[in-house]
Amino acid sequence: MQKALSTHKQLALLFMLFLTIACIGQERKKDTIALIKENRERATNAMFKQDFETAILSLNEANKLALNSNDALLKSDIRYNIAELHYNLQNFQKASEEINKSITLIEALEKDANKEAEIAKAYTLKGLILIKTGDYKTSETFLKDAYKIFIQLNDEAGQSHVILGLGLLELQKKNYKSAINYFDATIPLLKTNEFIYEEAEAYLRKAEAFLNLKDGNQSTNLSKAKTSLNEALALIDANLFSKLKADSYKVVSYIALRENDYAKSQENLELYETKSEELYKVYMDAVSKGVDVESSIGDLNEIIATQKDDLDKKKKSIKFTQMTTGLSIALIVILSLLTLSLYKNNNLRAKANGLLKDKNTELQLAKEKAEKASLAKAQFLSTITHELRTPLYAVTGLTHLLLEENPKEHQKEHLNSLKFSGEYLLSLINNILDLNKLEANKVELERTTFSLKKRINDVLIALKKSADDKKNKLHLEFDKDIPNKLVGDPLKLSQVLINLIGNSLKFTQNGQVTVRVQNIEQKTNKVLLHFEIEDNGVGISRKKQKSIFETFSQGSLQINRKFGGTGLGLSIVKNLLELMNSKINLESQLGKGSKFWFNLTLSVSDEFQDDNNPENTVYDINYAELENKSVLVVEDNKINQMITKKILEKNHMKCMVADNGMDAIKIVKENEFDVILMDIHMPGISGIEATQKIREFDKQIPIIALTAVTVDENLDDFYRAGFNDIIPKPFKTEEFFEKIYRIIKSKKLPVDN
Repeated sequence: MQKALSTHKQLALLFMLFLTIACIGQERKKDTIALIKENRERATNAMFKQDFETAILSLNEANKLALNSNDALLKSDIRYNIAELHYNLQNFQKASEEINKSITLIEALEKDANKEAEIAKAYTLKGLILIKTGDYKTSETFLKDAYKIFIQLNDEAGQSHVILGLGLLELQKKNYKSAINYFDATIPLLKTNEFIYEEAEAYLRKAEAFLNLKDGNQSTNLSKAKTSLNEALALIDANLFSKLKADSYKVVSYIALRENDYAKSQENLELYETKSEELYKVYMDAVSKGVDVESSIGDLNEIIATQKDDLDKKKKSIKFTQMTTGLSIALIVILSLLTLSLYKNNNLRAKANGLLKDKNTELQLAKEKAEKASLAKAQFLSTITHELRTPLYAVTGLTHLLLEENPKEHQKEHLNSLKFSGEYLLSLINNILDLNKLEANKVELERTTFSLKKRINDVLIALKKSADDKKNKLHLEFDKDIPNKLVGDPLKLSQVLINLIGNSLKFTQNGQVTVRVQNIEQKTNKVLLHFEIEDNGVGISRKKQKSIFETFSQGSLQINRKFGGTGLGLSIVKNLLELMNSKINLESQLGKGSKFWFNLTLSVSDEFQDDNNPENTVYDINYAELENKSVLVVEDNKINQMITKKILEKNHMKCMVADNGMDAIKIVKENEFDVILMDIHMPGISGIEATQKIREFDKQIPIIALTAVTVDENLDDFYRAGFNDIIPKPFKTEEFFEKIYRIIKSKKLPVDN
């Protein structure tokens, strides 16, 4: 009797316990939804303030709480917020994963106005993410689908985000005029709806578009870019938008570059790099914090939910007996232990996956940073080359003029030293540019018929003075079985030989430098040649032989001080030979000399064409025919005007000067000239634009680009613009007059547009 009573008490206690748990469950459900919304609100505020660490921790907490919720719309909204956060952190892979989950959850909902608005919002963010990952076609599809839905819902706020996205897409596609139209359309809508961050971004990107716009007046475009930038900065500074502030330094740098304020341009470019690096660290810290908290919560909760379902089914079938209660308790203990074990294993796996994702993100960011650095390097080299060549033209030009004015003997010695220094500096600039083009894979091989023996003899003649200065003897051992008619790139082969032979001459004193060329194997139309350059100079240590072909590498600091040089020549040789499917080899011993050698396969030609104007030959110029010829010099630099004019007038040519492109057009309309020498970078319209306008009314007059701009990569563009030829500054006086003489004599027409 007492035993039965005890059993009934136990059953009553269990029943009360179940009722209590059920009530607590209902209250917890209400509290959970409130907590989810509270965390999401905290994250949204933190994102606006760019407190990314708080935002990512709050969203992770909200996501963890939402996993057990049946509210699919709430779940999708949190996934959207997570995607938006990772988009702002430039973690585009994670952003793409989260927005796809959000879209999947929304598409499963029943169709109503809320669903349509949410799917349009998600499509907009998906489109923005795809712009960043380079999938422009798919991005446009998502953005236009979102725009259709917002139009149907009459949602101007949503439309403003889509139009901004389309503007960003056109900017990335380099359709700058279209991008400006989109930004102009969205800015009033963003202002009305108080989307301050998006309004600031629209102004900033509009400034970028105006800077890159080629249509219309460039001075007007620059002015509009500055106005738009000022609008952006007012919003950015007032709200402390750090990402947009960092990007604004780059825009300021480009504007300063266009205004020829190179110091300001460099300063802001450095600020951009510094602030971007700081932001990168902030982003990585935020992502790292999120990874520490985030784990495969979904998998774990799915296991717990399954176990709970199994337990509920068992509870329906068990009888309220002491034995069944004991068994249930035992089962719960076992399942709890199993859950704990699975949780620990899952946590370890999640951390490993998180670490892997983190490393992948770091690699992607490092890749993007390297690409940006490479682009900045190319832009810097292009700018600095022009800035160096312009004053260097003044140095070499004035030196040439002074040497022709019968200076005293001691003055002549100084002037010759100045001339040598100018030519050395020009050689250094050219070497840096050659190496930059080789490393960027922008150099292509030509195929021309040439005489190898004549090429090598030309190189030896060019280097004879260097050999004599060092009291060295130059020897050539040329295999008589080598065909006289070969096909290849003689200019690049000459560049390889000049660097190798010049290197041997530099490090040899009172010695011998021998050049050997042997025919190893010959087939019907191919010949394999072996080239050797051997000297008995200082030699190279075994340790330095491993790095001697690297950029800026030399044998030692003492060698650099004694012999000079930059260590670029052998790096250029290595890159050029690799371009020609060959490889440079070295044998050397300290104090006994060095031997460089390589094998090269060339085609055998059936037809022989000698060089029309090979390197180091005497220029065939009839200066008498140039006398009294009329020349227009278009140049904005006063010193360069004076130098070019004096060089021409010393050779009895008539010279008139125009300070800019617009003046040049007017002068050409009013006067007759035999040739025009046109600078490229000038205030107002450029030399290219001025030439195009002159060609509209005069197709015959010869126009030569006389410029410090590096034009190797876009020669066709210059010829299409209407130029007959190009003379890079600084120039050799003989080359200068040879090109003018040849152009006037031949009256060669430019390429027809």
